[in-house]
Amino acid sequence: MPASLTRAQAQISNAEVLQLAQQAPTILRKNPKAFSSSPLSFLFTSTESIELWTIYENLLLSCLRSGDDEAAHQCMERLVTRFGNDNERIMALTGLVKEAQASNHNELEKVLAEYDDILKENTANIPITKRRAALLRSMGKTTESIAAINSLLEFTPTDAEAWAELADLYLSQGLYAQSIHALEEVVVLTPNAWNIHARLGEIMFMAANQGSENSSQKYLAESIKRFSRSIELCDDYLRGYYGLKRVTDKLLSEEGKSKNQSEDNAFQLPARATIEKLNQVATAKLAEIVRRSGANEPQWQGYNEAEIAAARALLDKSSDVIR
Repeated sequence: MPASLTRAQAQISNAEVLQLAQQAPTILRKNPKAFSSSPLSFLFTSTESIELWTIYENLLLSCLRSGDDEAAHQCMERLVTRFGNDNERIMALTGLVKEAQASNHNELEKVLAEYDDILKENTANIPITKRRAALLRSMGKTTESIAAINSLLEFTPTDAEAWAELADLYLSQGLYAQSIHALEEVVVLTPNAWNIHARLGEIMFMAANQGSENSSQKYLAESIKRFSRSIELCDDYLRGYYGLKRVTDKLLSEEGKSKNQSEDNAFQLPARATIEKLNQVATAKLAEIVRRSGANEPQWQGYNEAEIAAARALLDKSSDVIR
């Protein structure tokens, strides 16, 4: 059984998705076709496990991503047989299958109407609420999607996934302050998530390029803190070092501007000597990651190829490249 079938779908690459979809007929043939939804069914079989249903769900999603509708339906049938049509997660997966197979805007509108009908009966159906928000976004109804997620967060304020999606929606509209606020909520809920700290640093860096001088300094100071925290939590995180080099490159290239400090000490930029040291650390680490990953050294695999290419390009532009 492929190990990727037990991983989160977001962690499965497109190449792995295609491989899984190609193996779907074999995997389905080797595993039980159906289980009863009776709570006593486990007494009559020793093959059912939580892992099995995770496999079926991941296989379903992989088949949808690759366009294998037949295998996707087989996975869906087994999940429905086991858990029933009234299970909230099954309802969301059923809706996802309909979304994936919709061939035009009108069919997507019908799926959206079905979500609305389900929520009229049960406004607390979280999986359907999330699918509705995702569908609204995919249909270009960004404002409605933002409203849907805000409504969701009113009764599930500790949903980090929803806050992260809201942050991304705000960012897509150029609403940096709102996006930063939403992502800060994610940091409160997941304080050790180094990728979220780095993402927050990226958005603050973008906001710094759009605001006034004072607000720019505030965002740059916070961006440095976020990137620094990211690499403190994960000392091999490429995006953290990449972001830290970008922001320190910008500050070092703006001669004299960093001396015009804000009156608010909370957002005061570090001394130039500190910025230079941070830049040197980021440059050296990026160079090491690019070199060792490119040499296929053990323990240095798994980096995204596009991110490695971006890091290499950034290093090529810098006069401080360590070779």
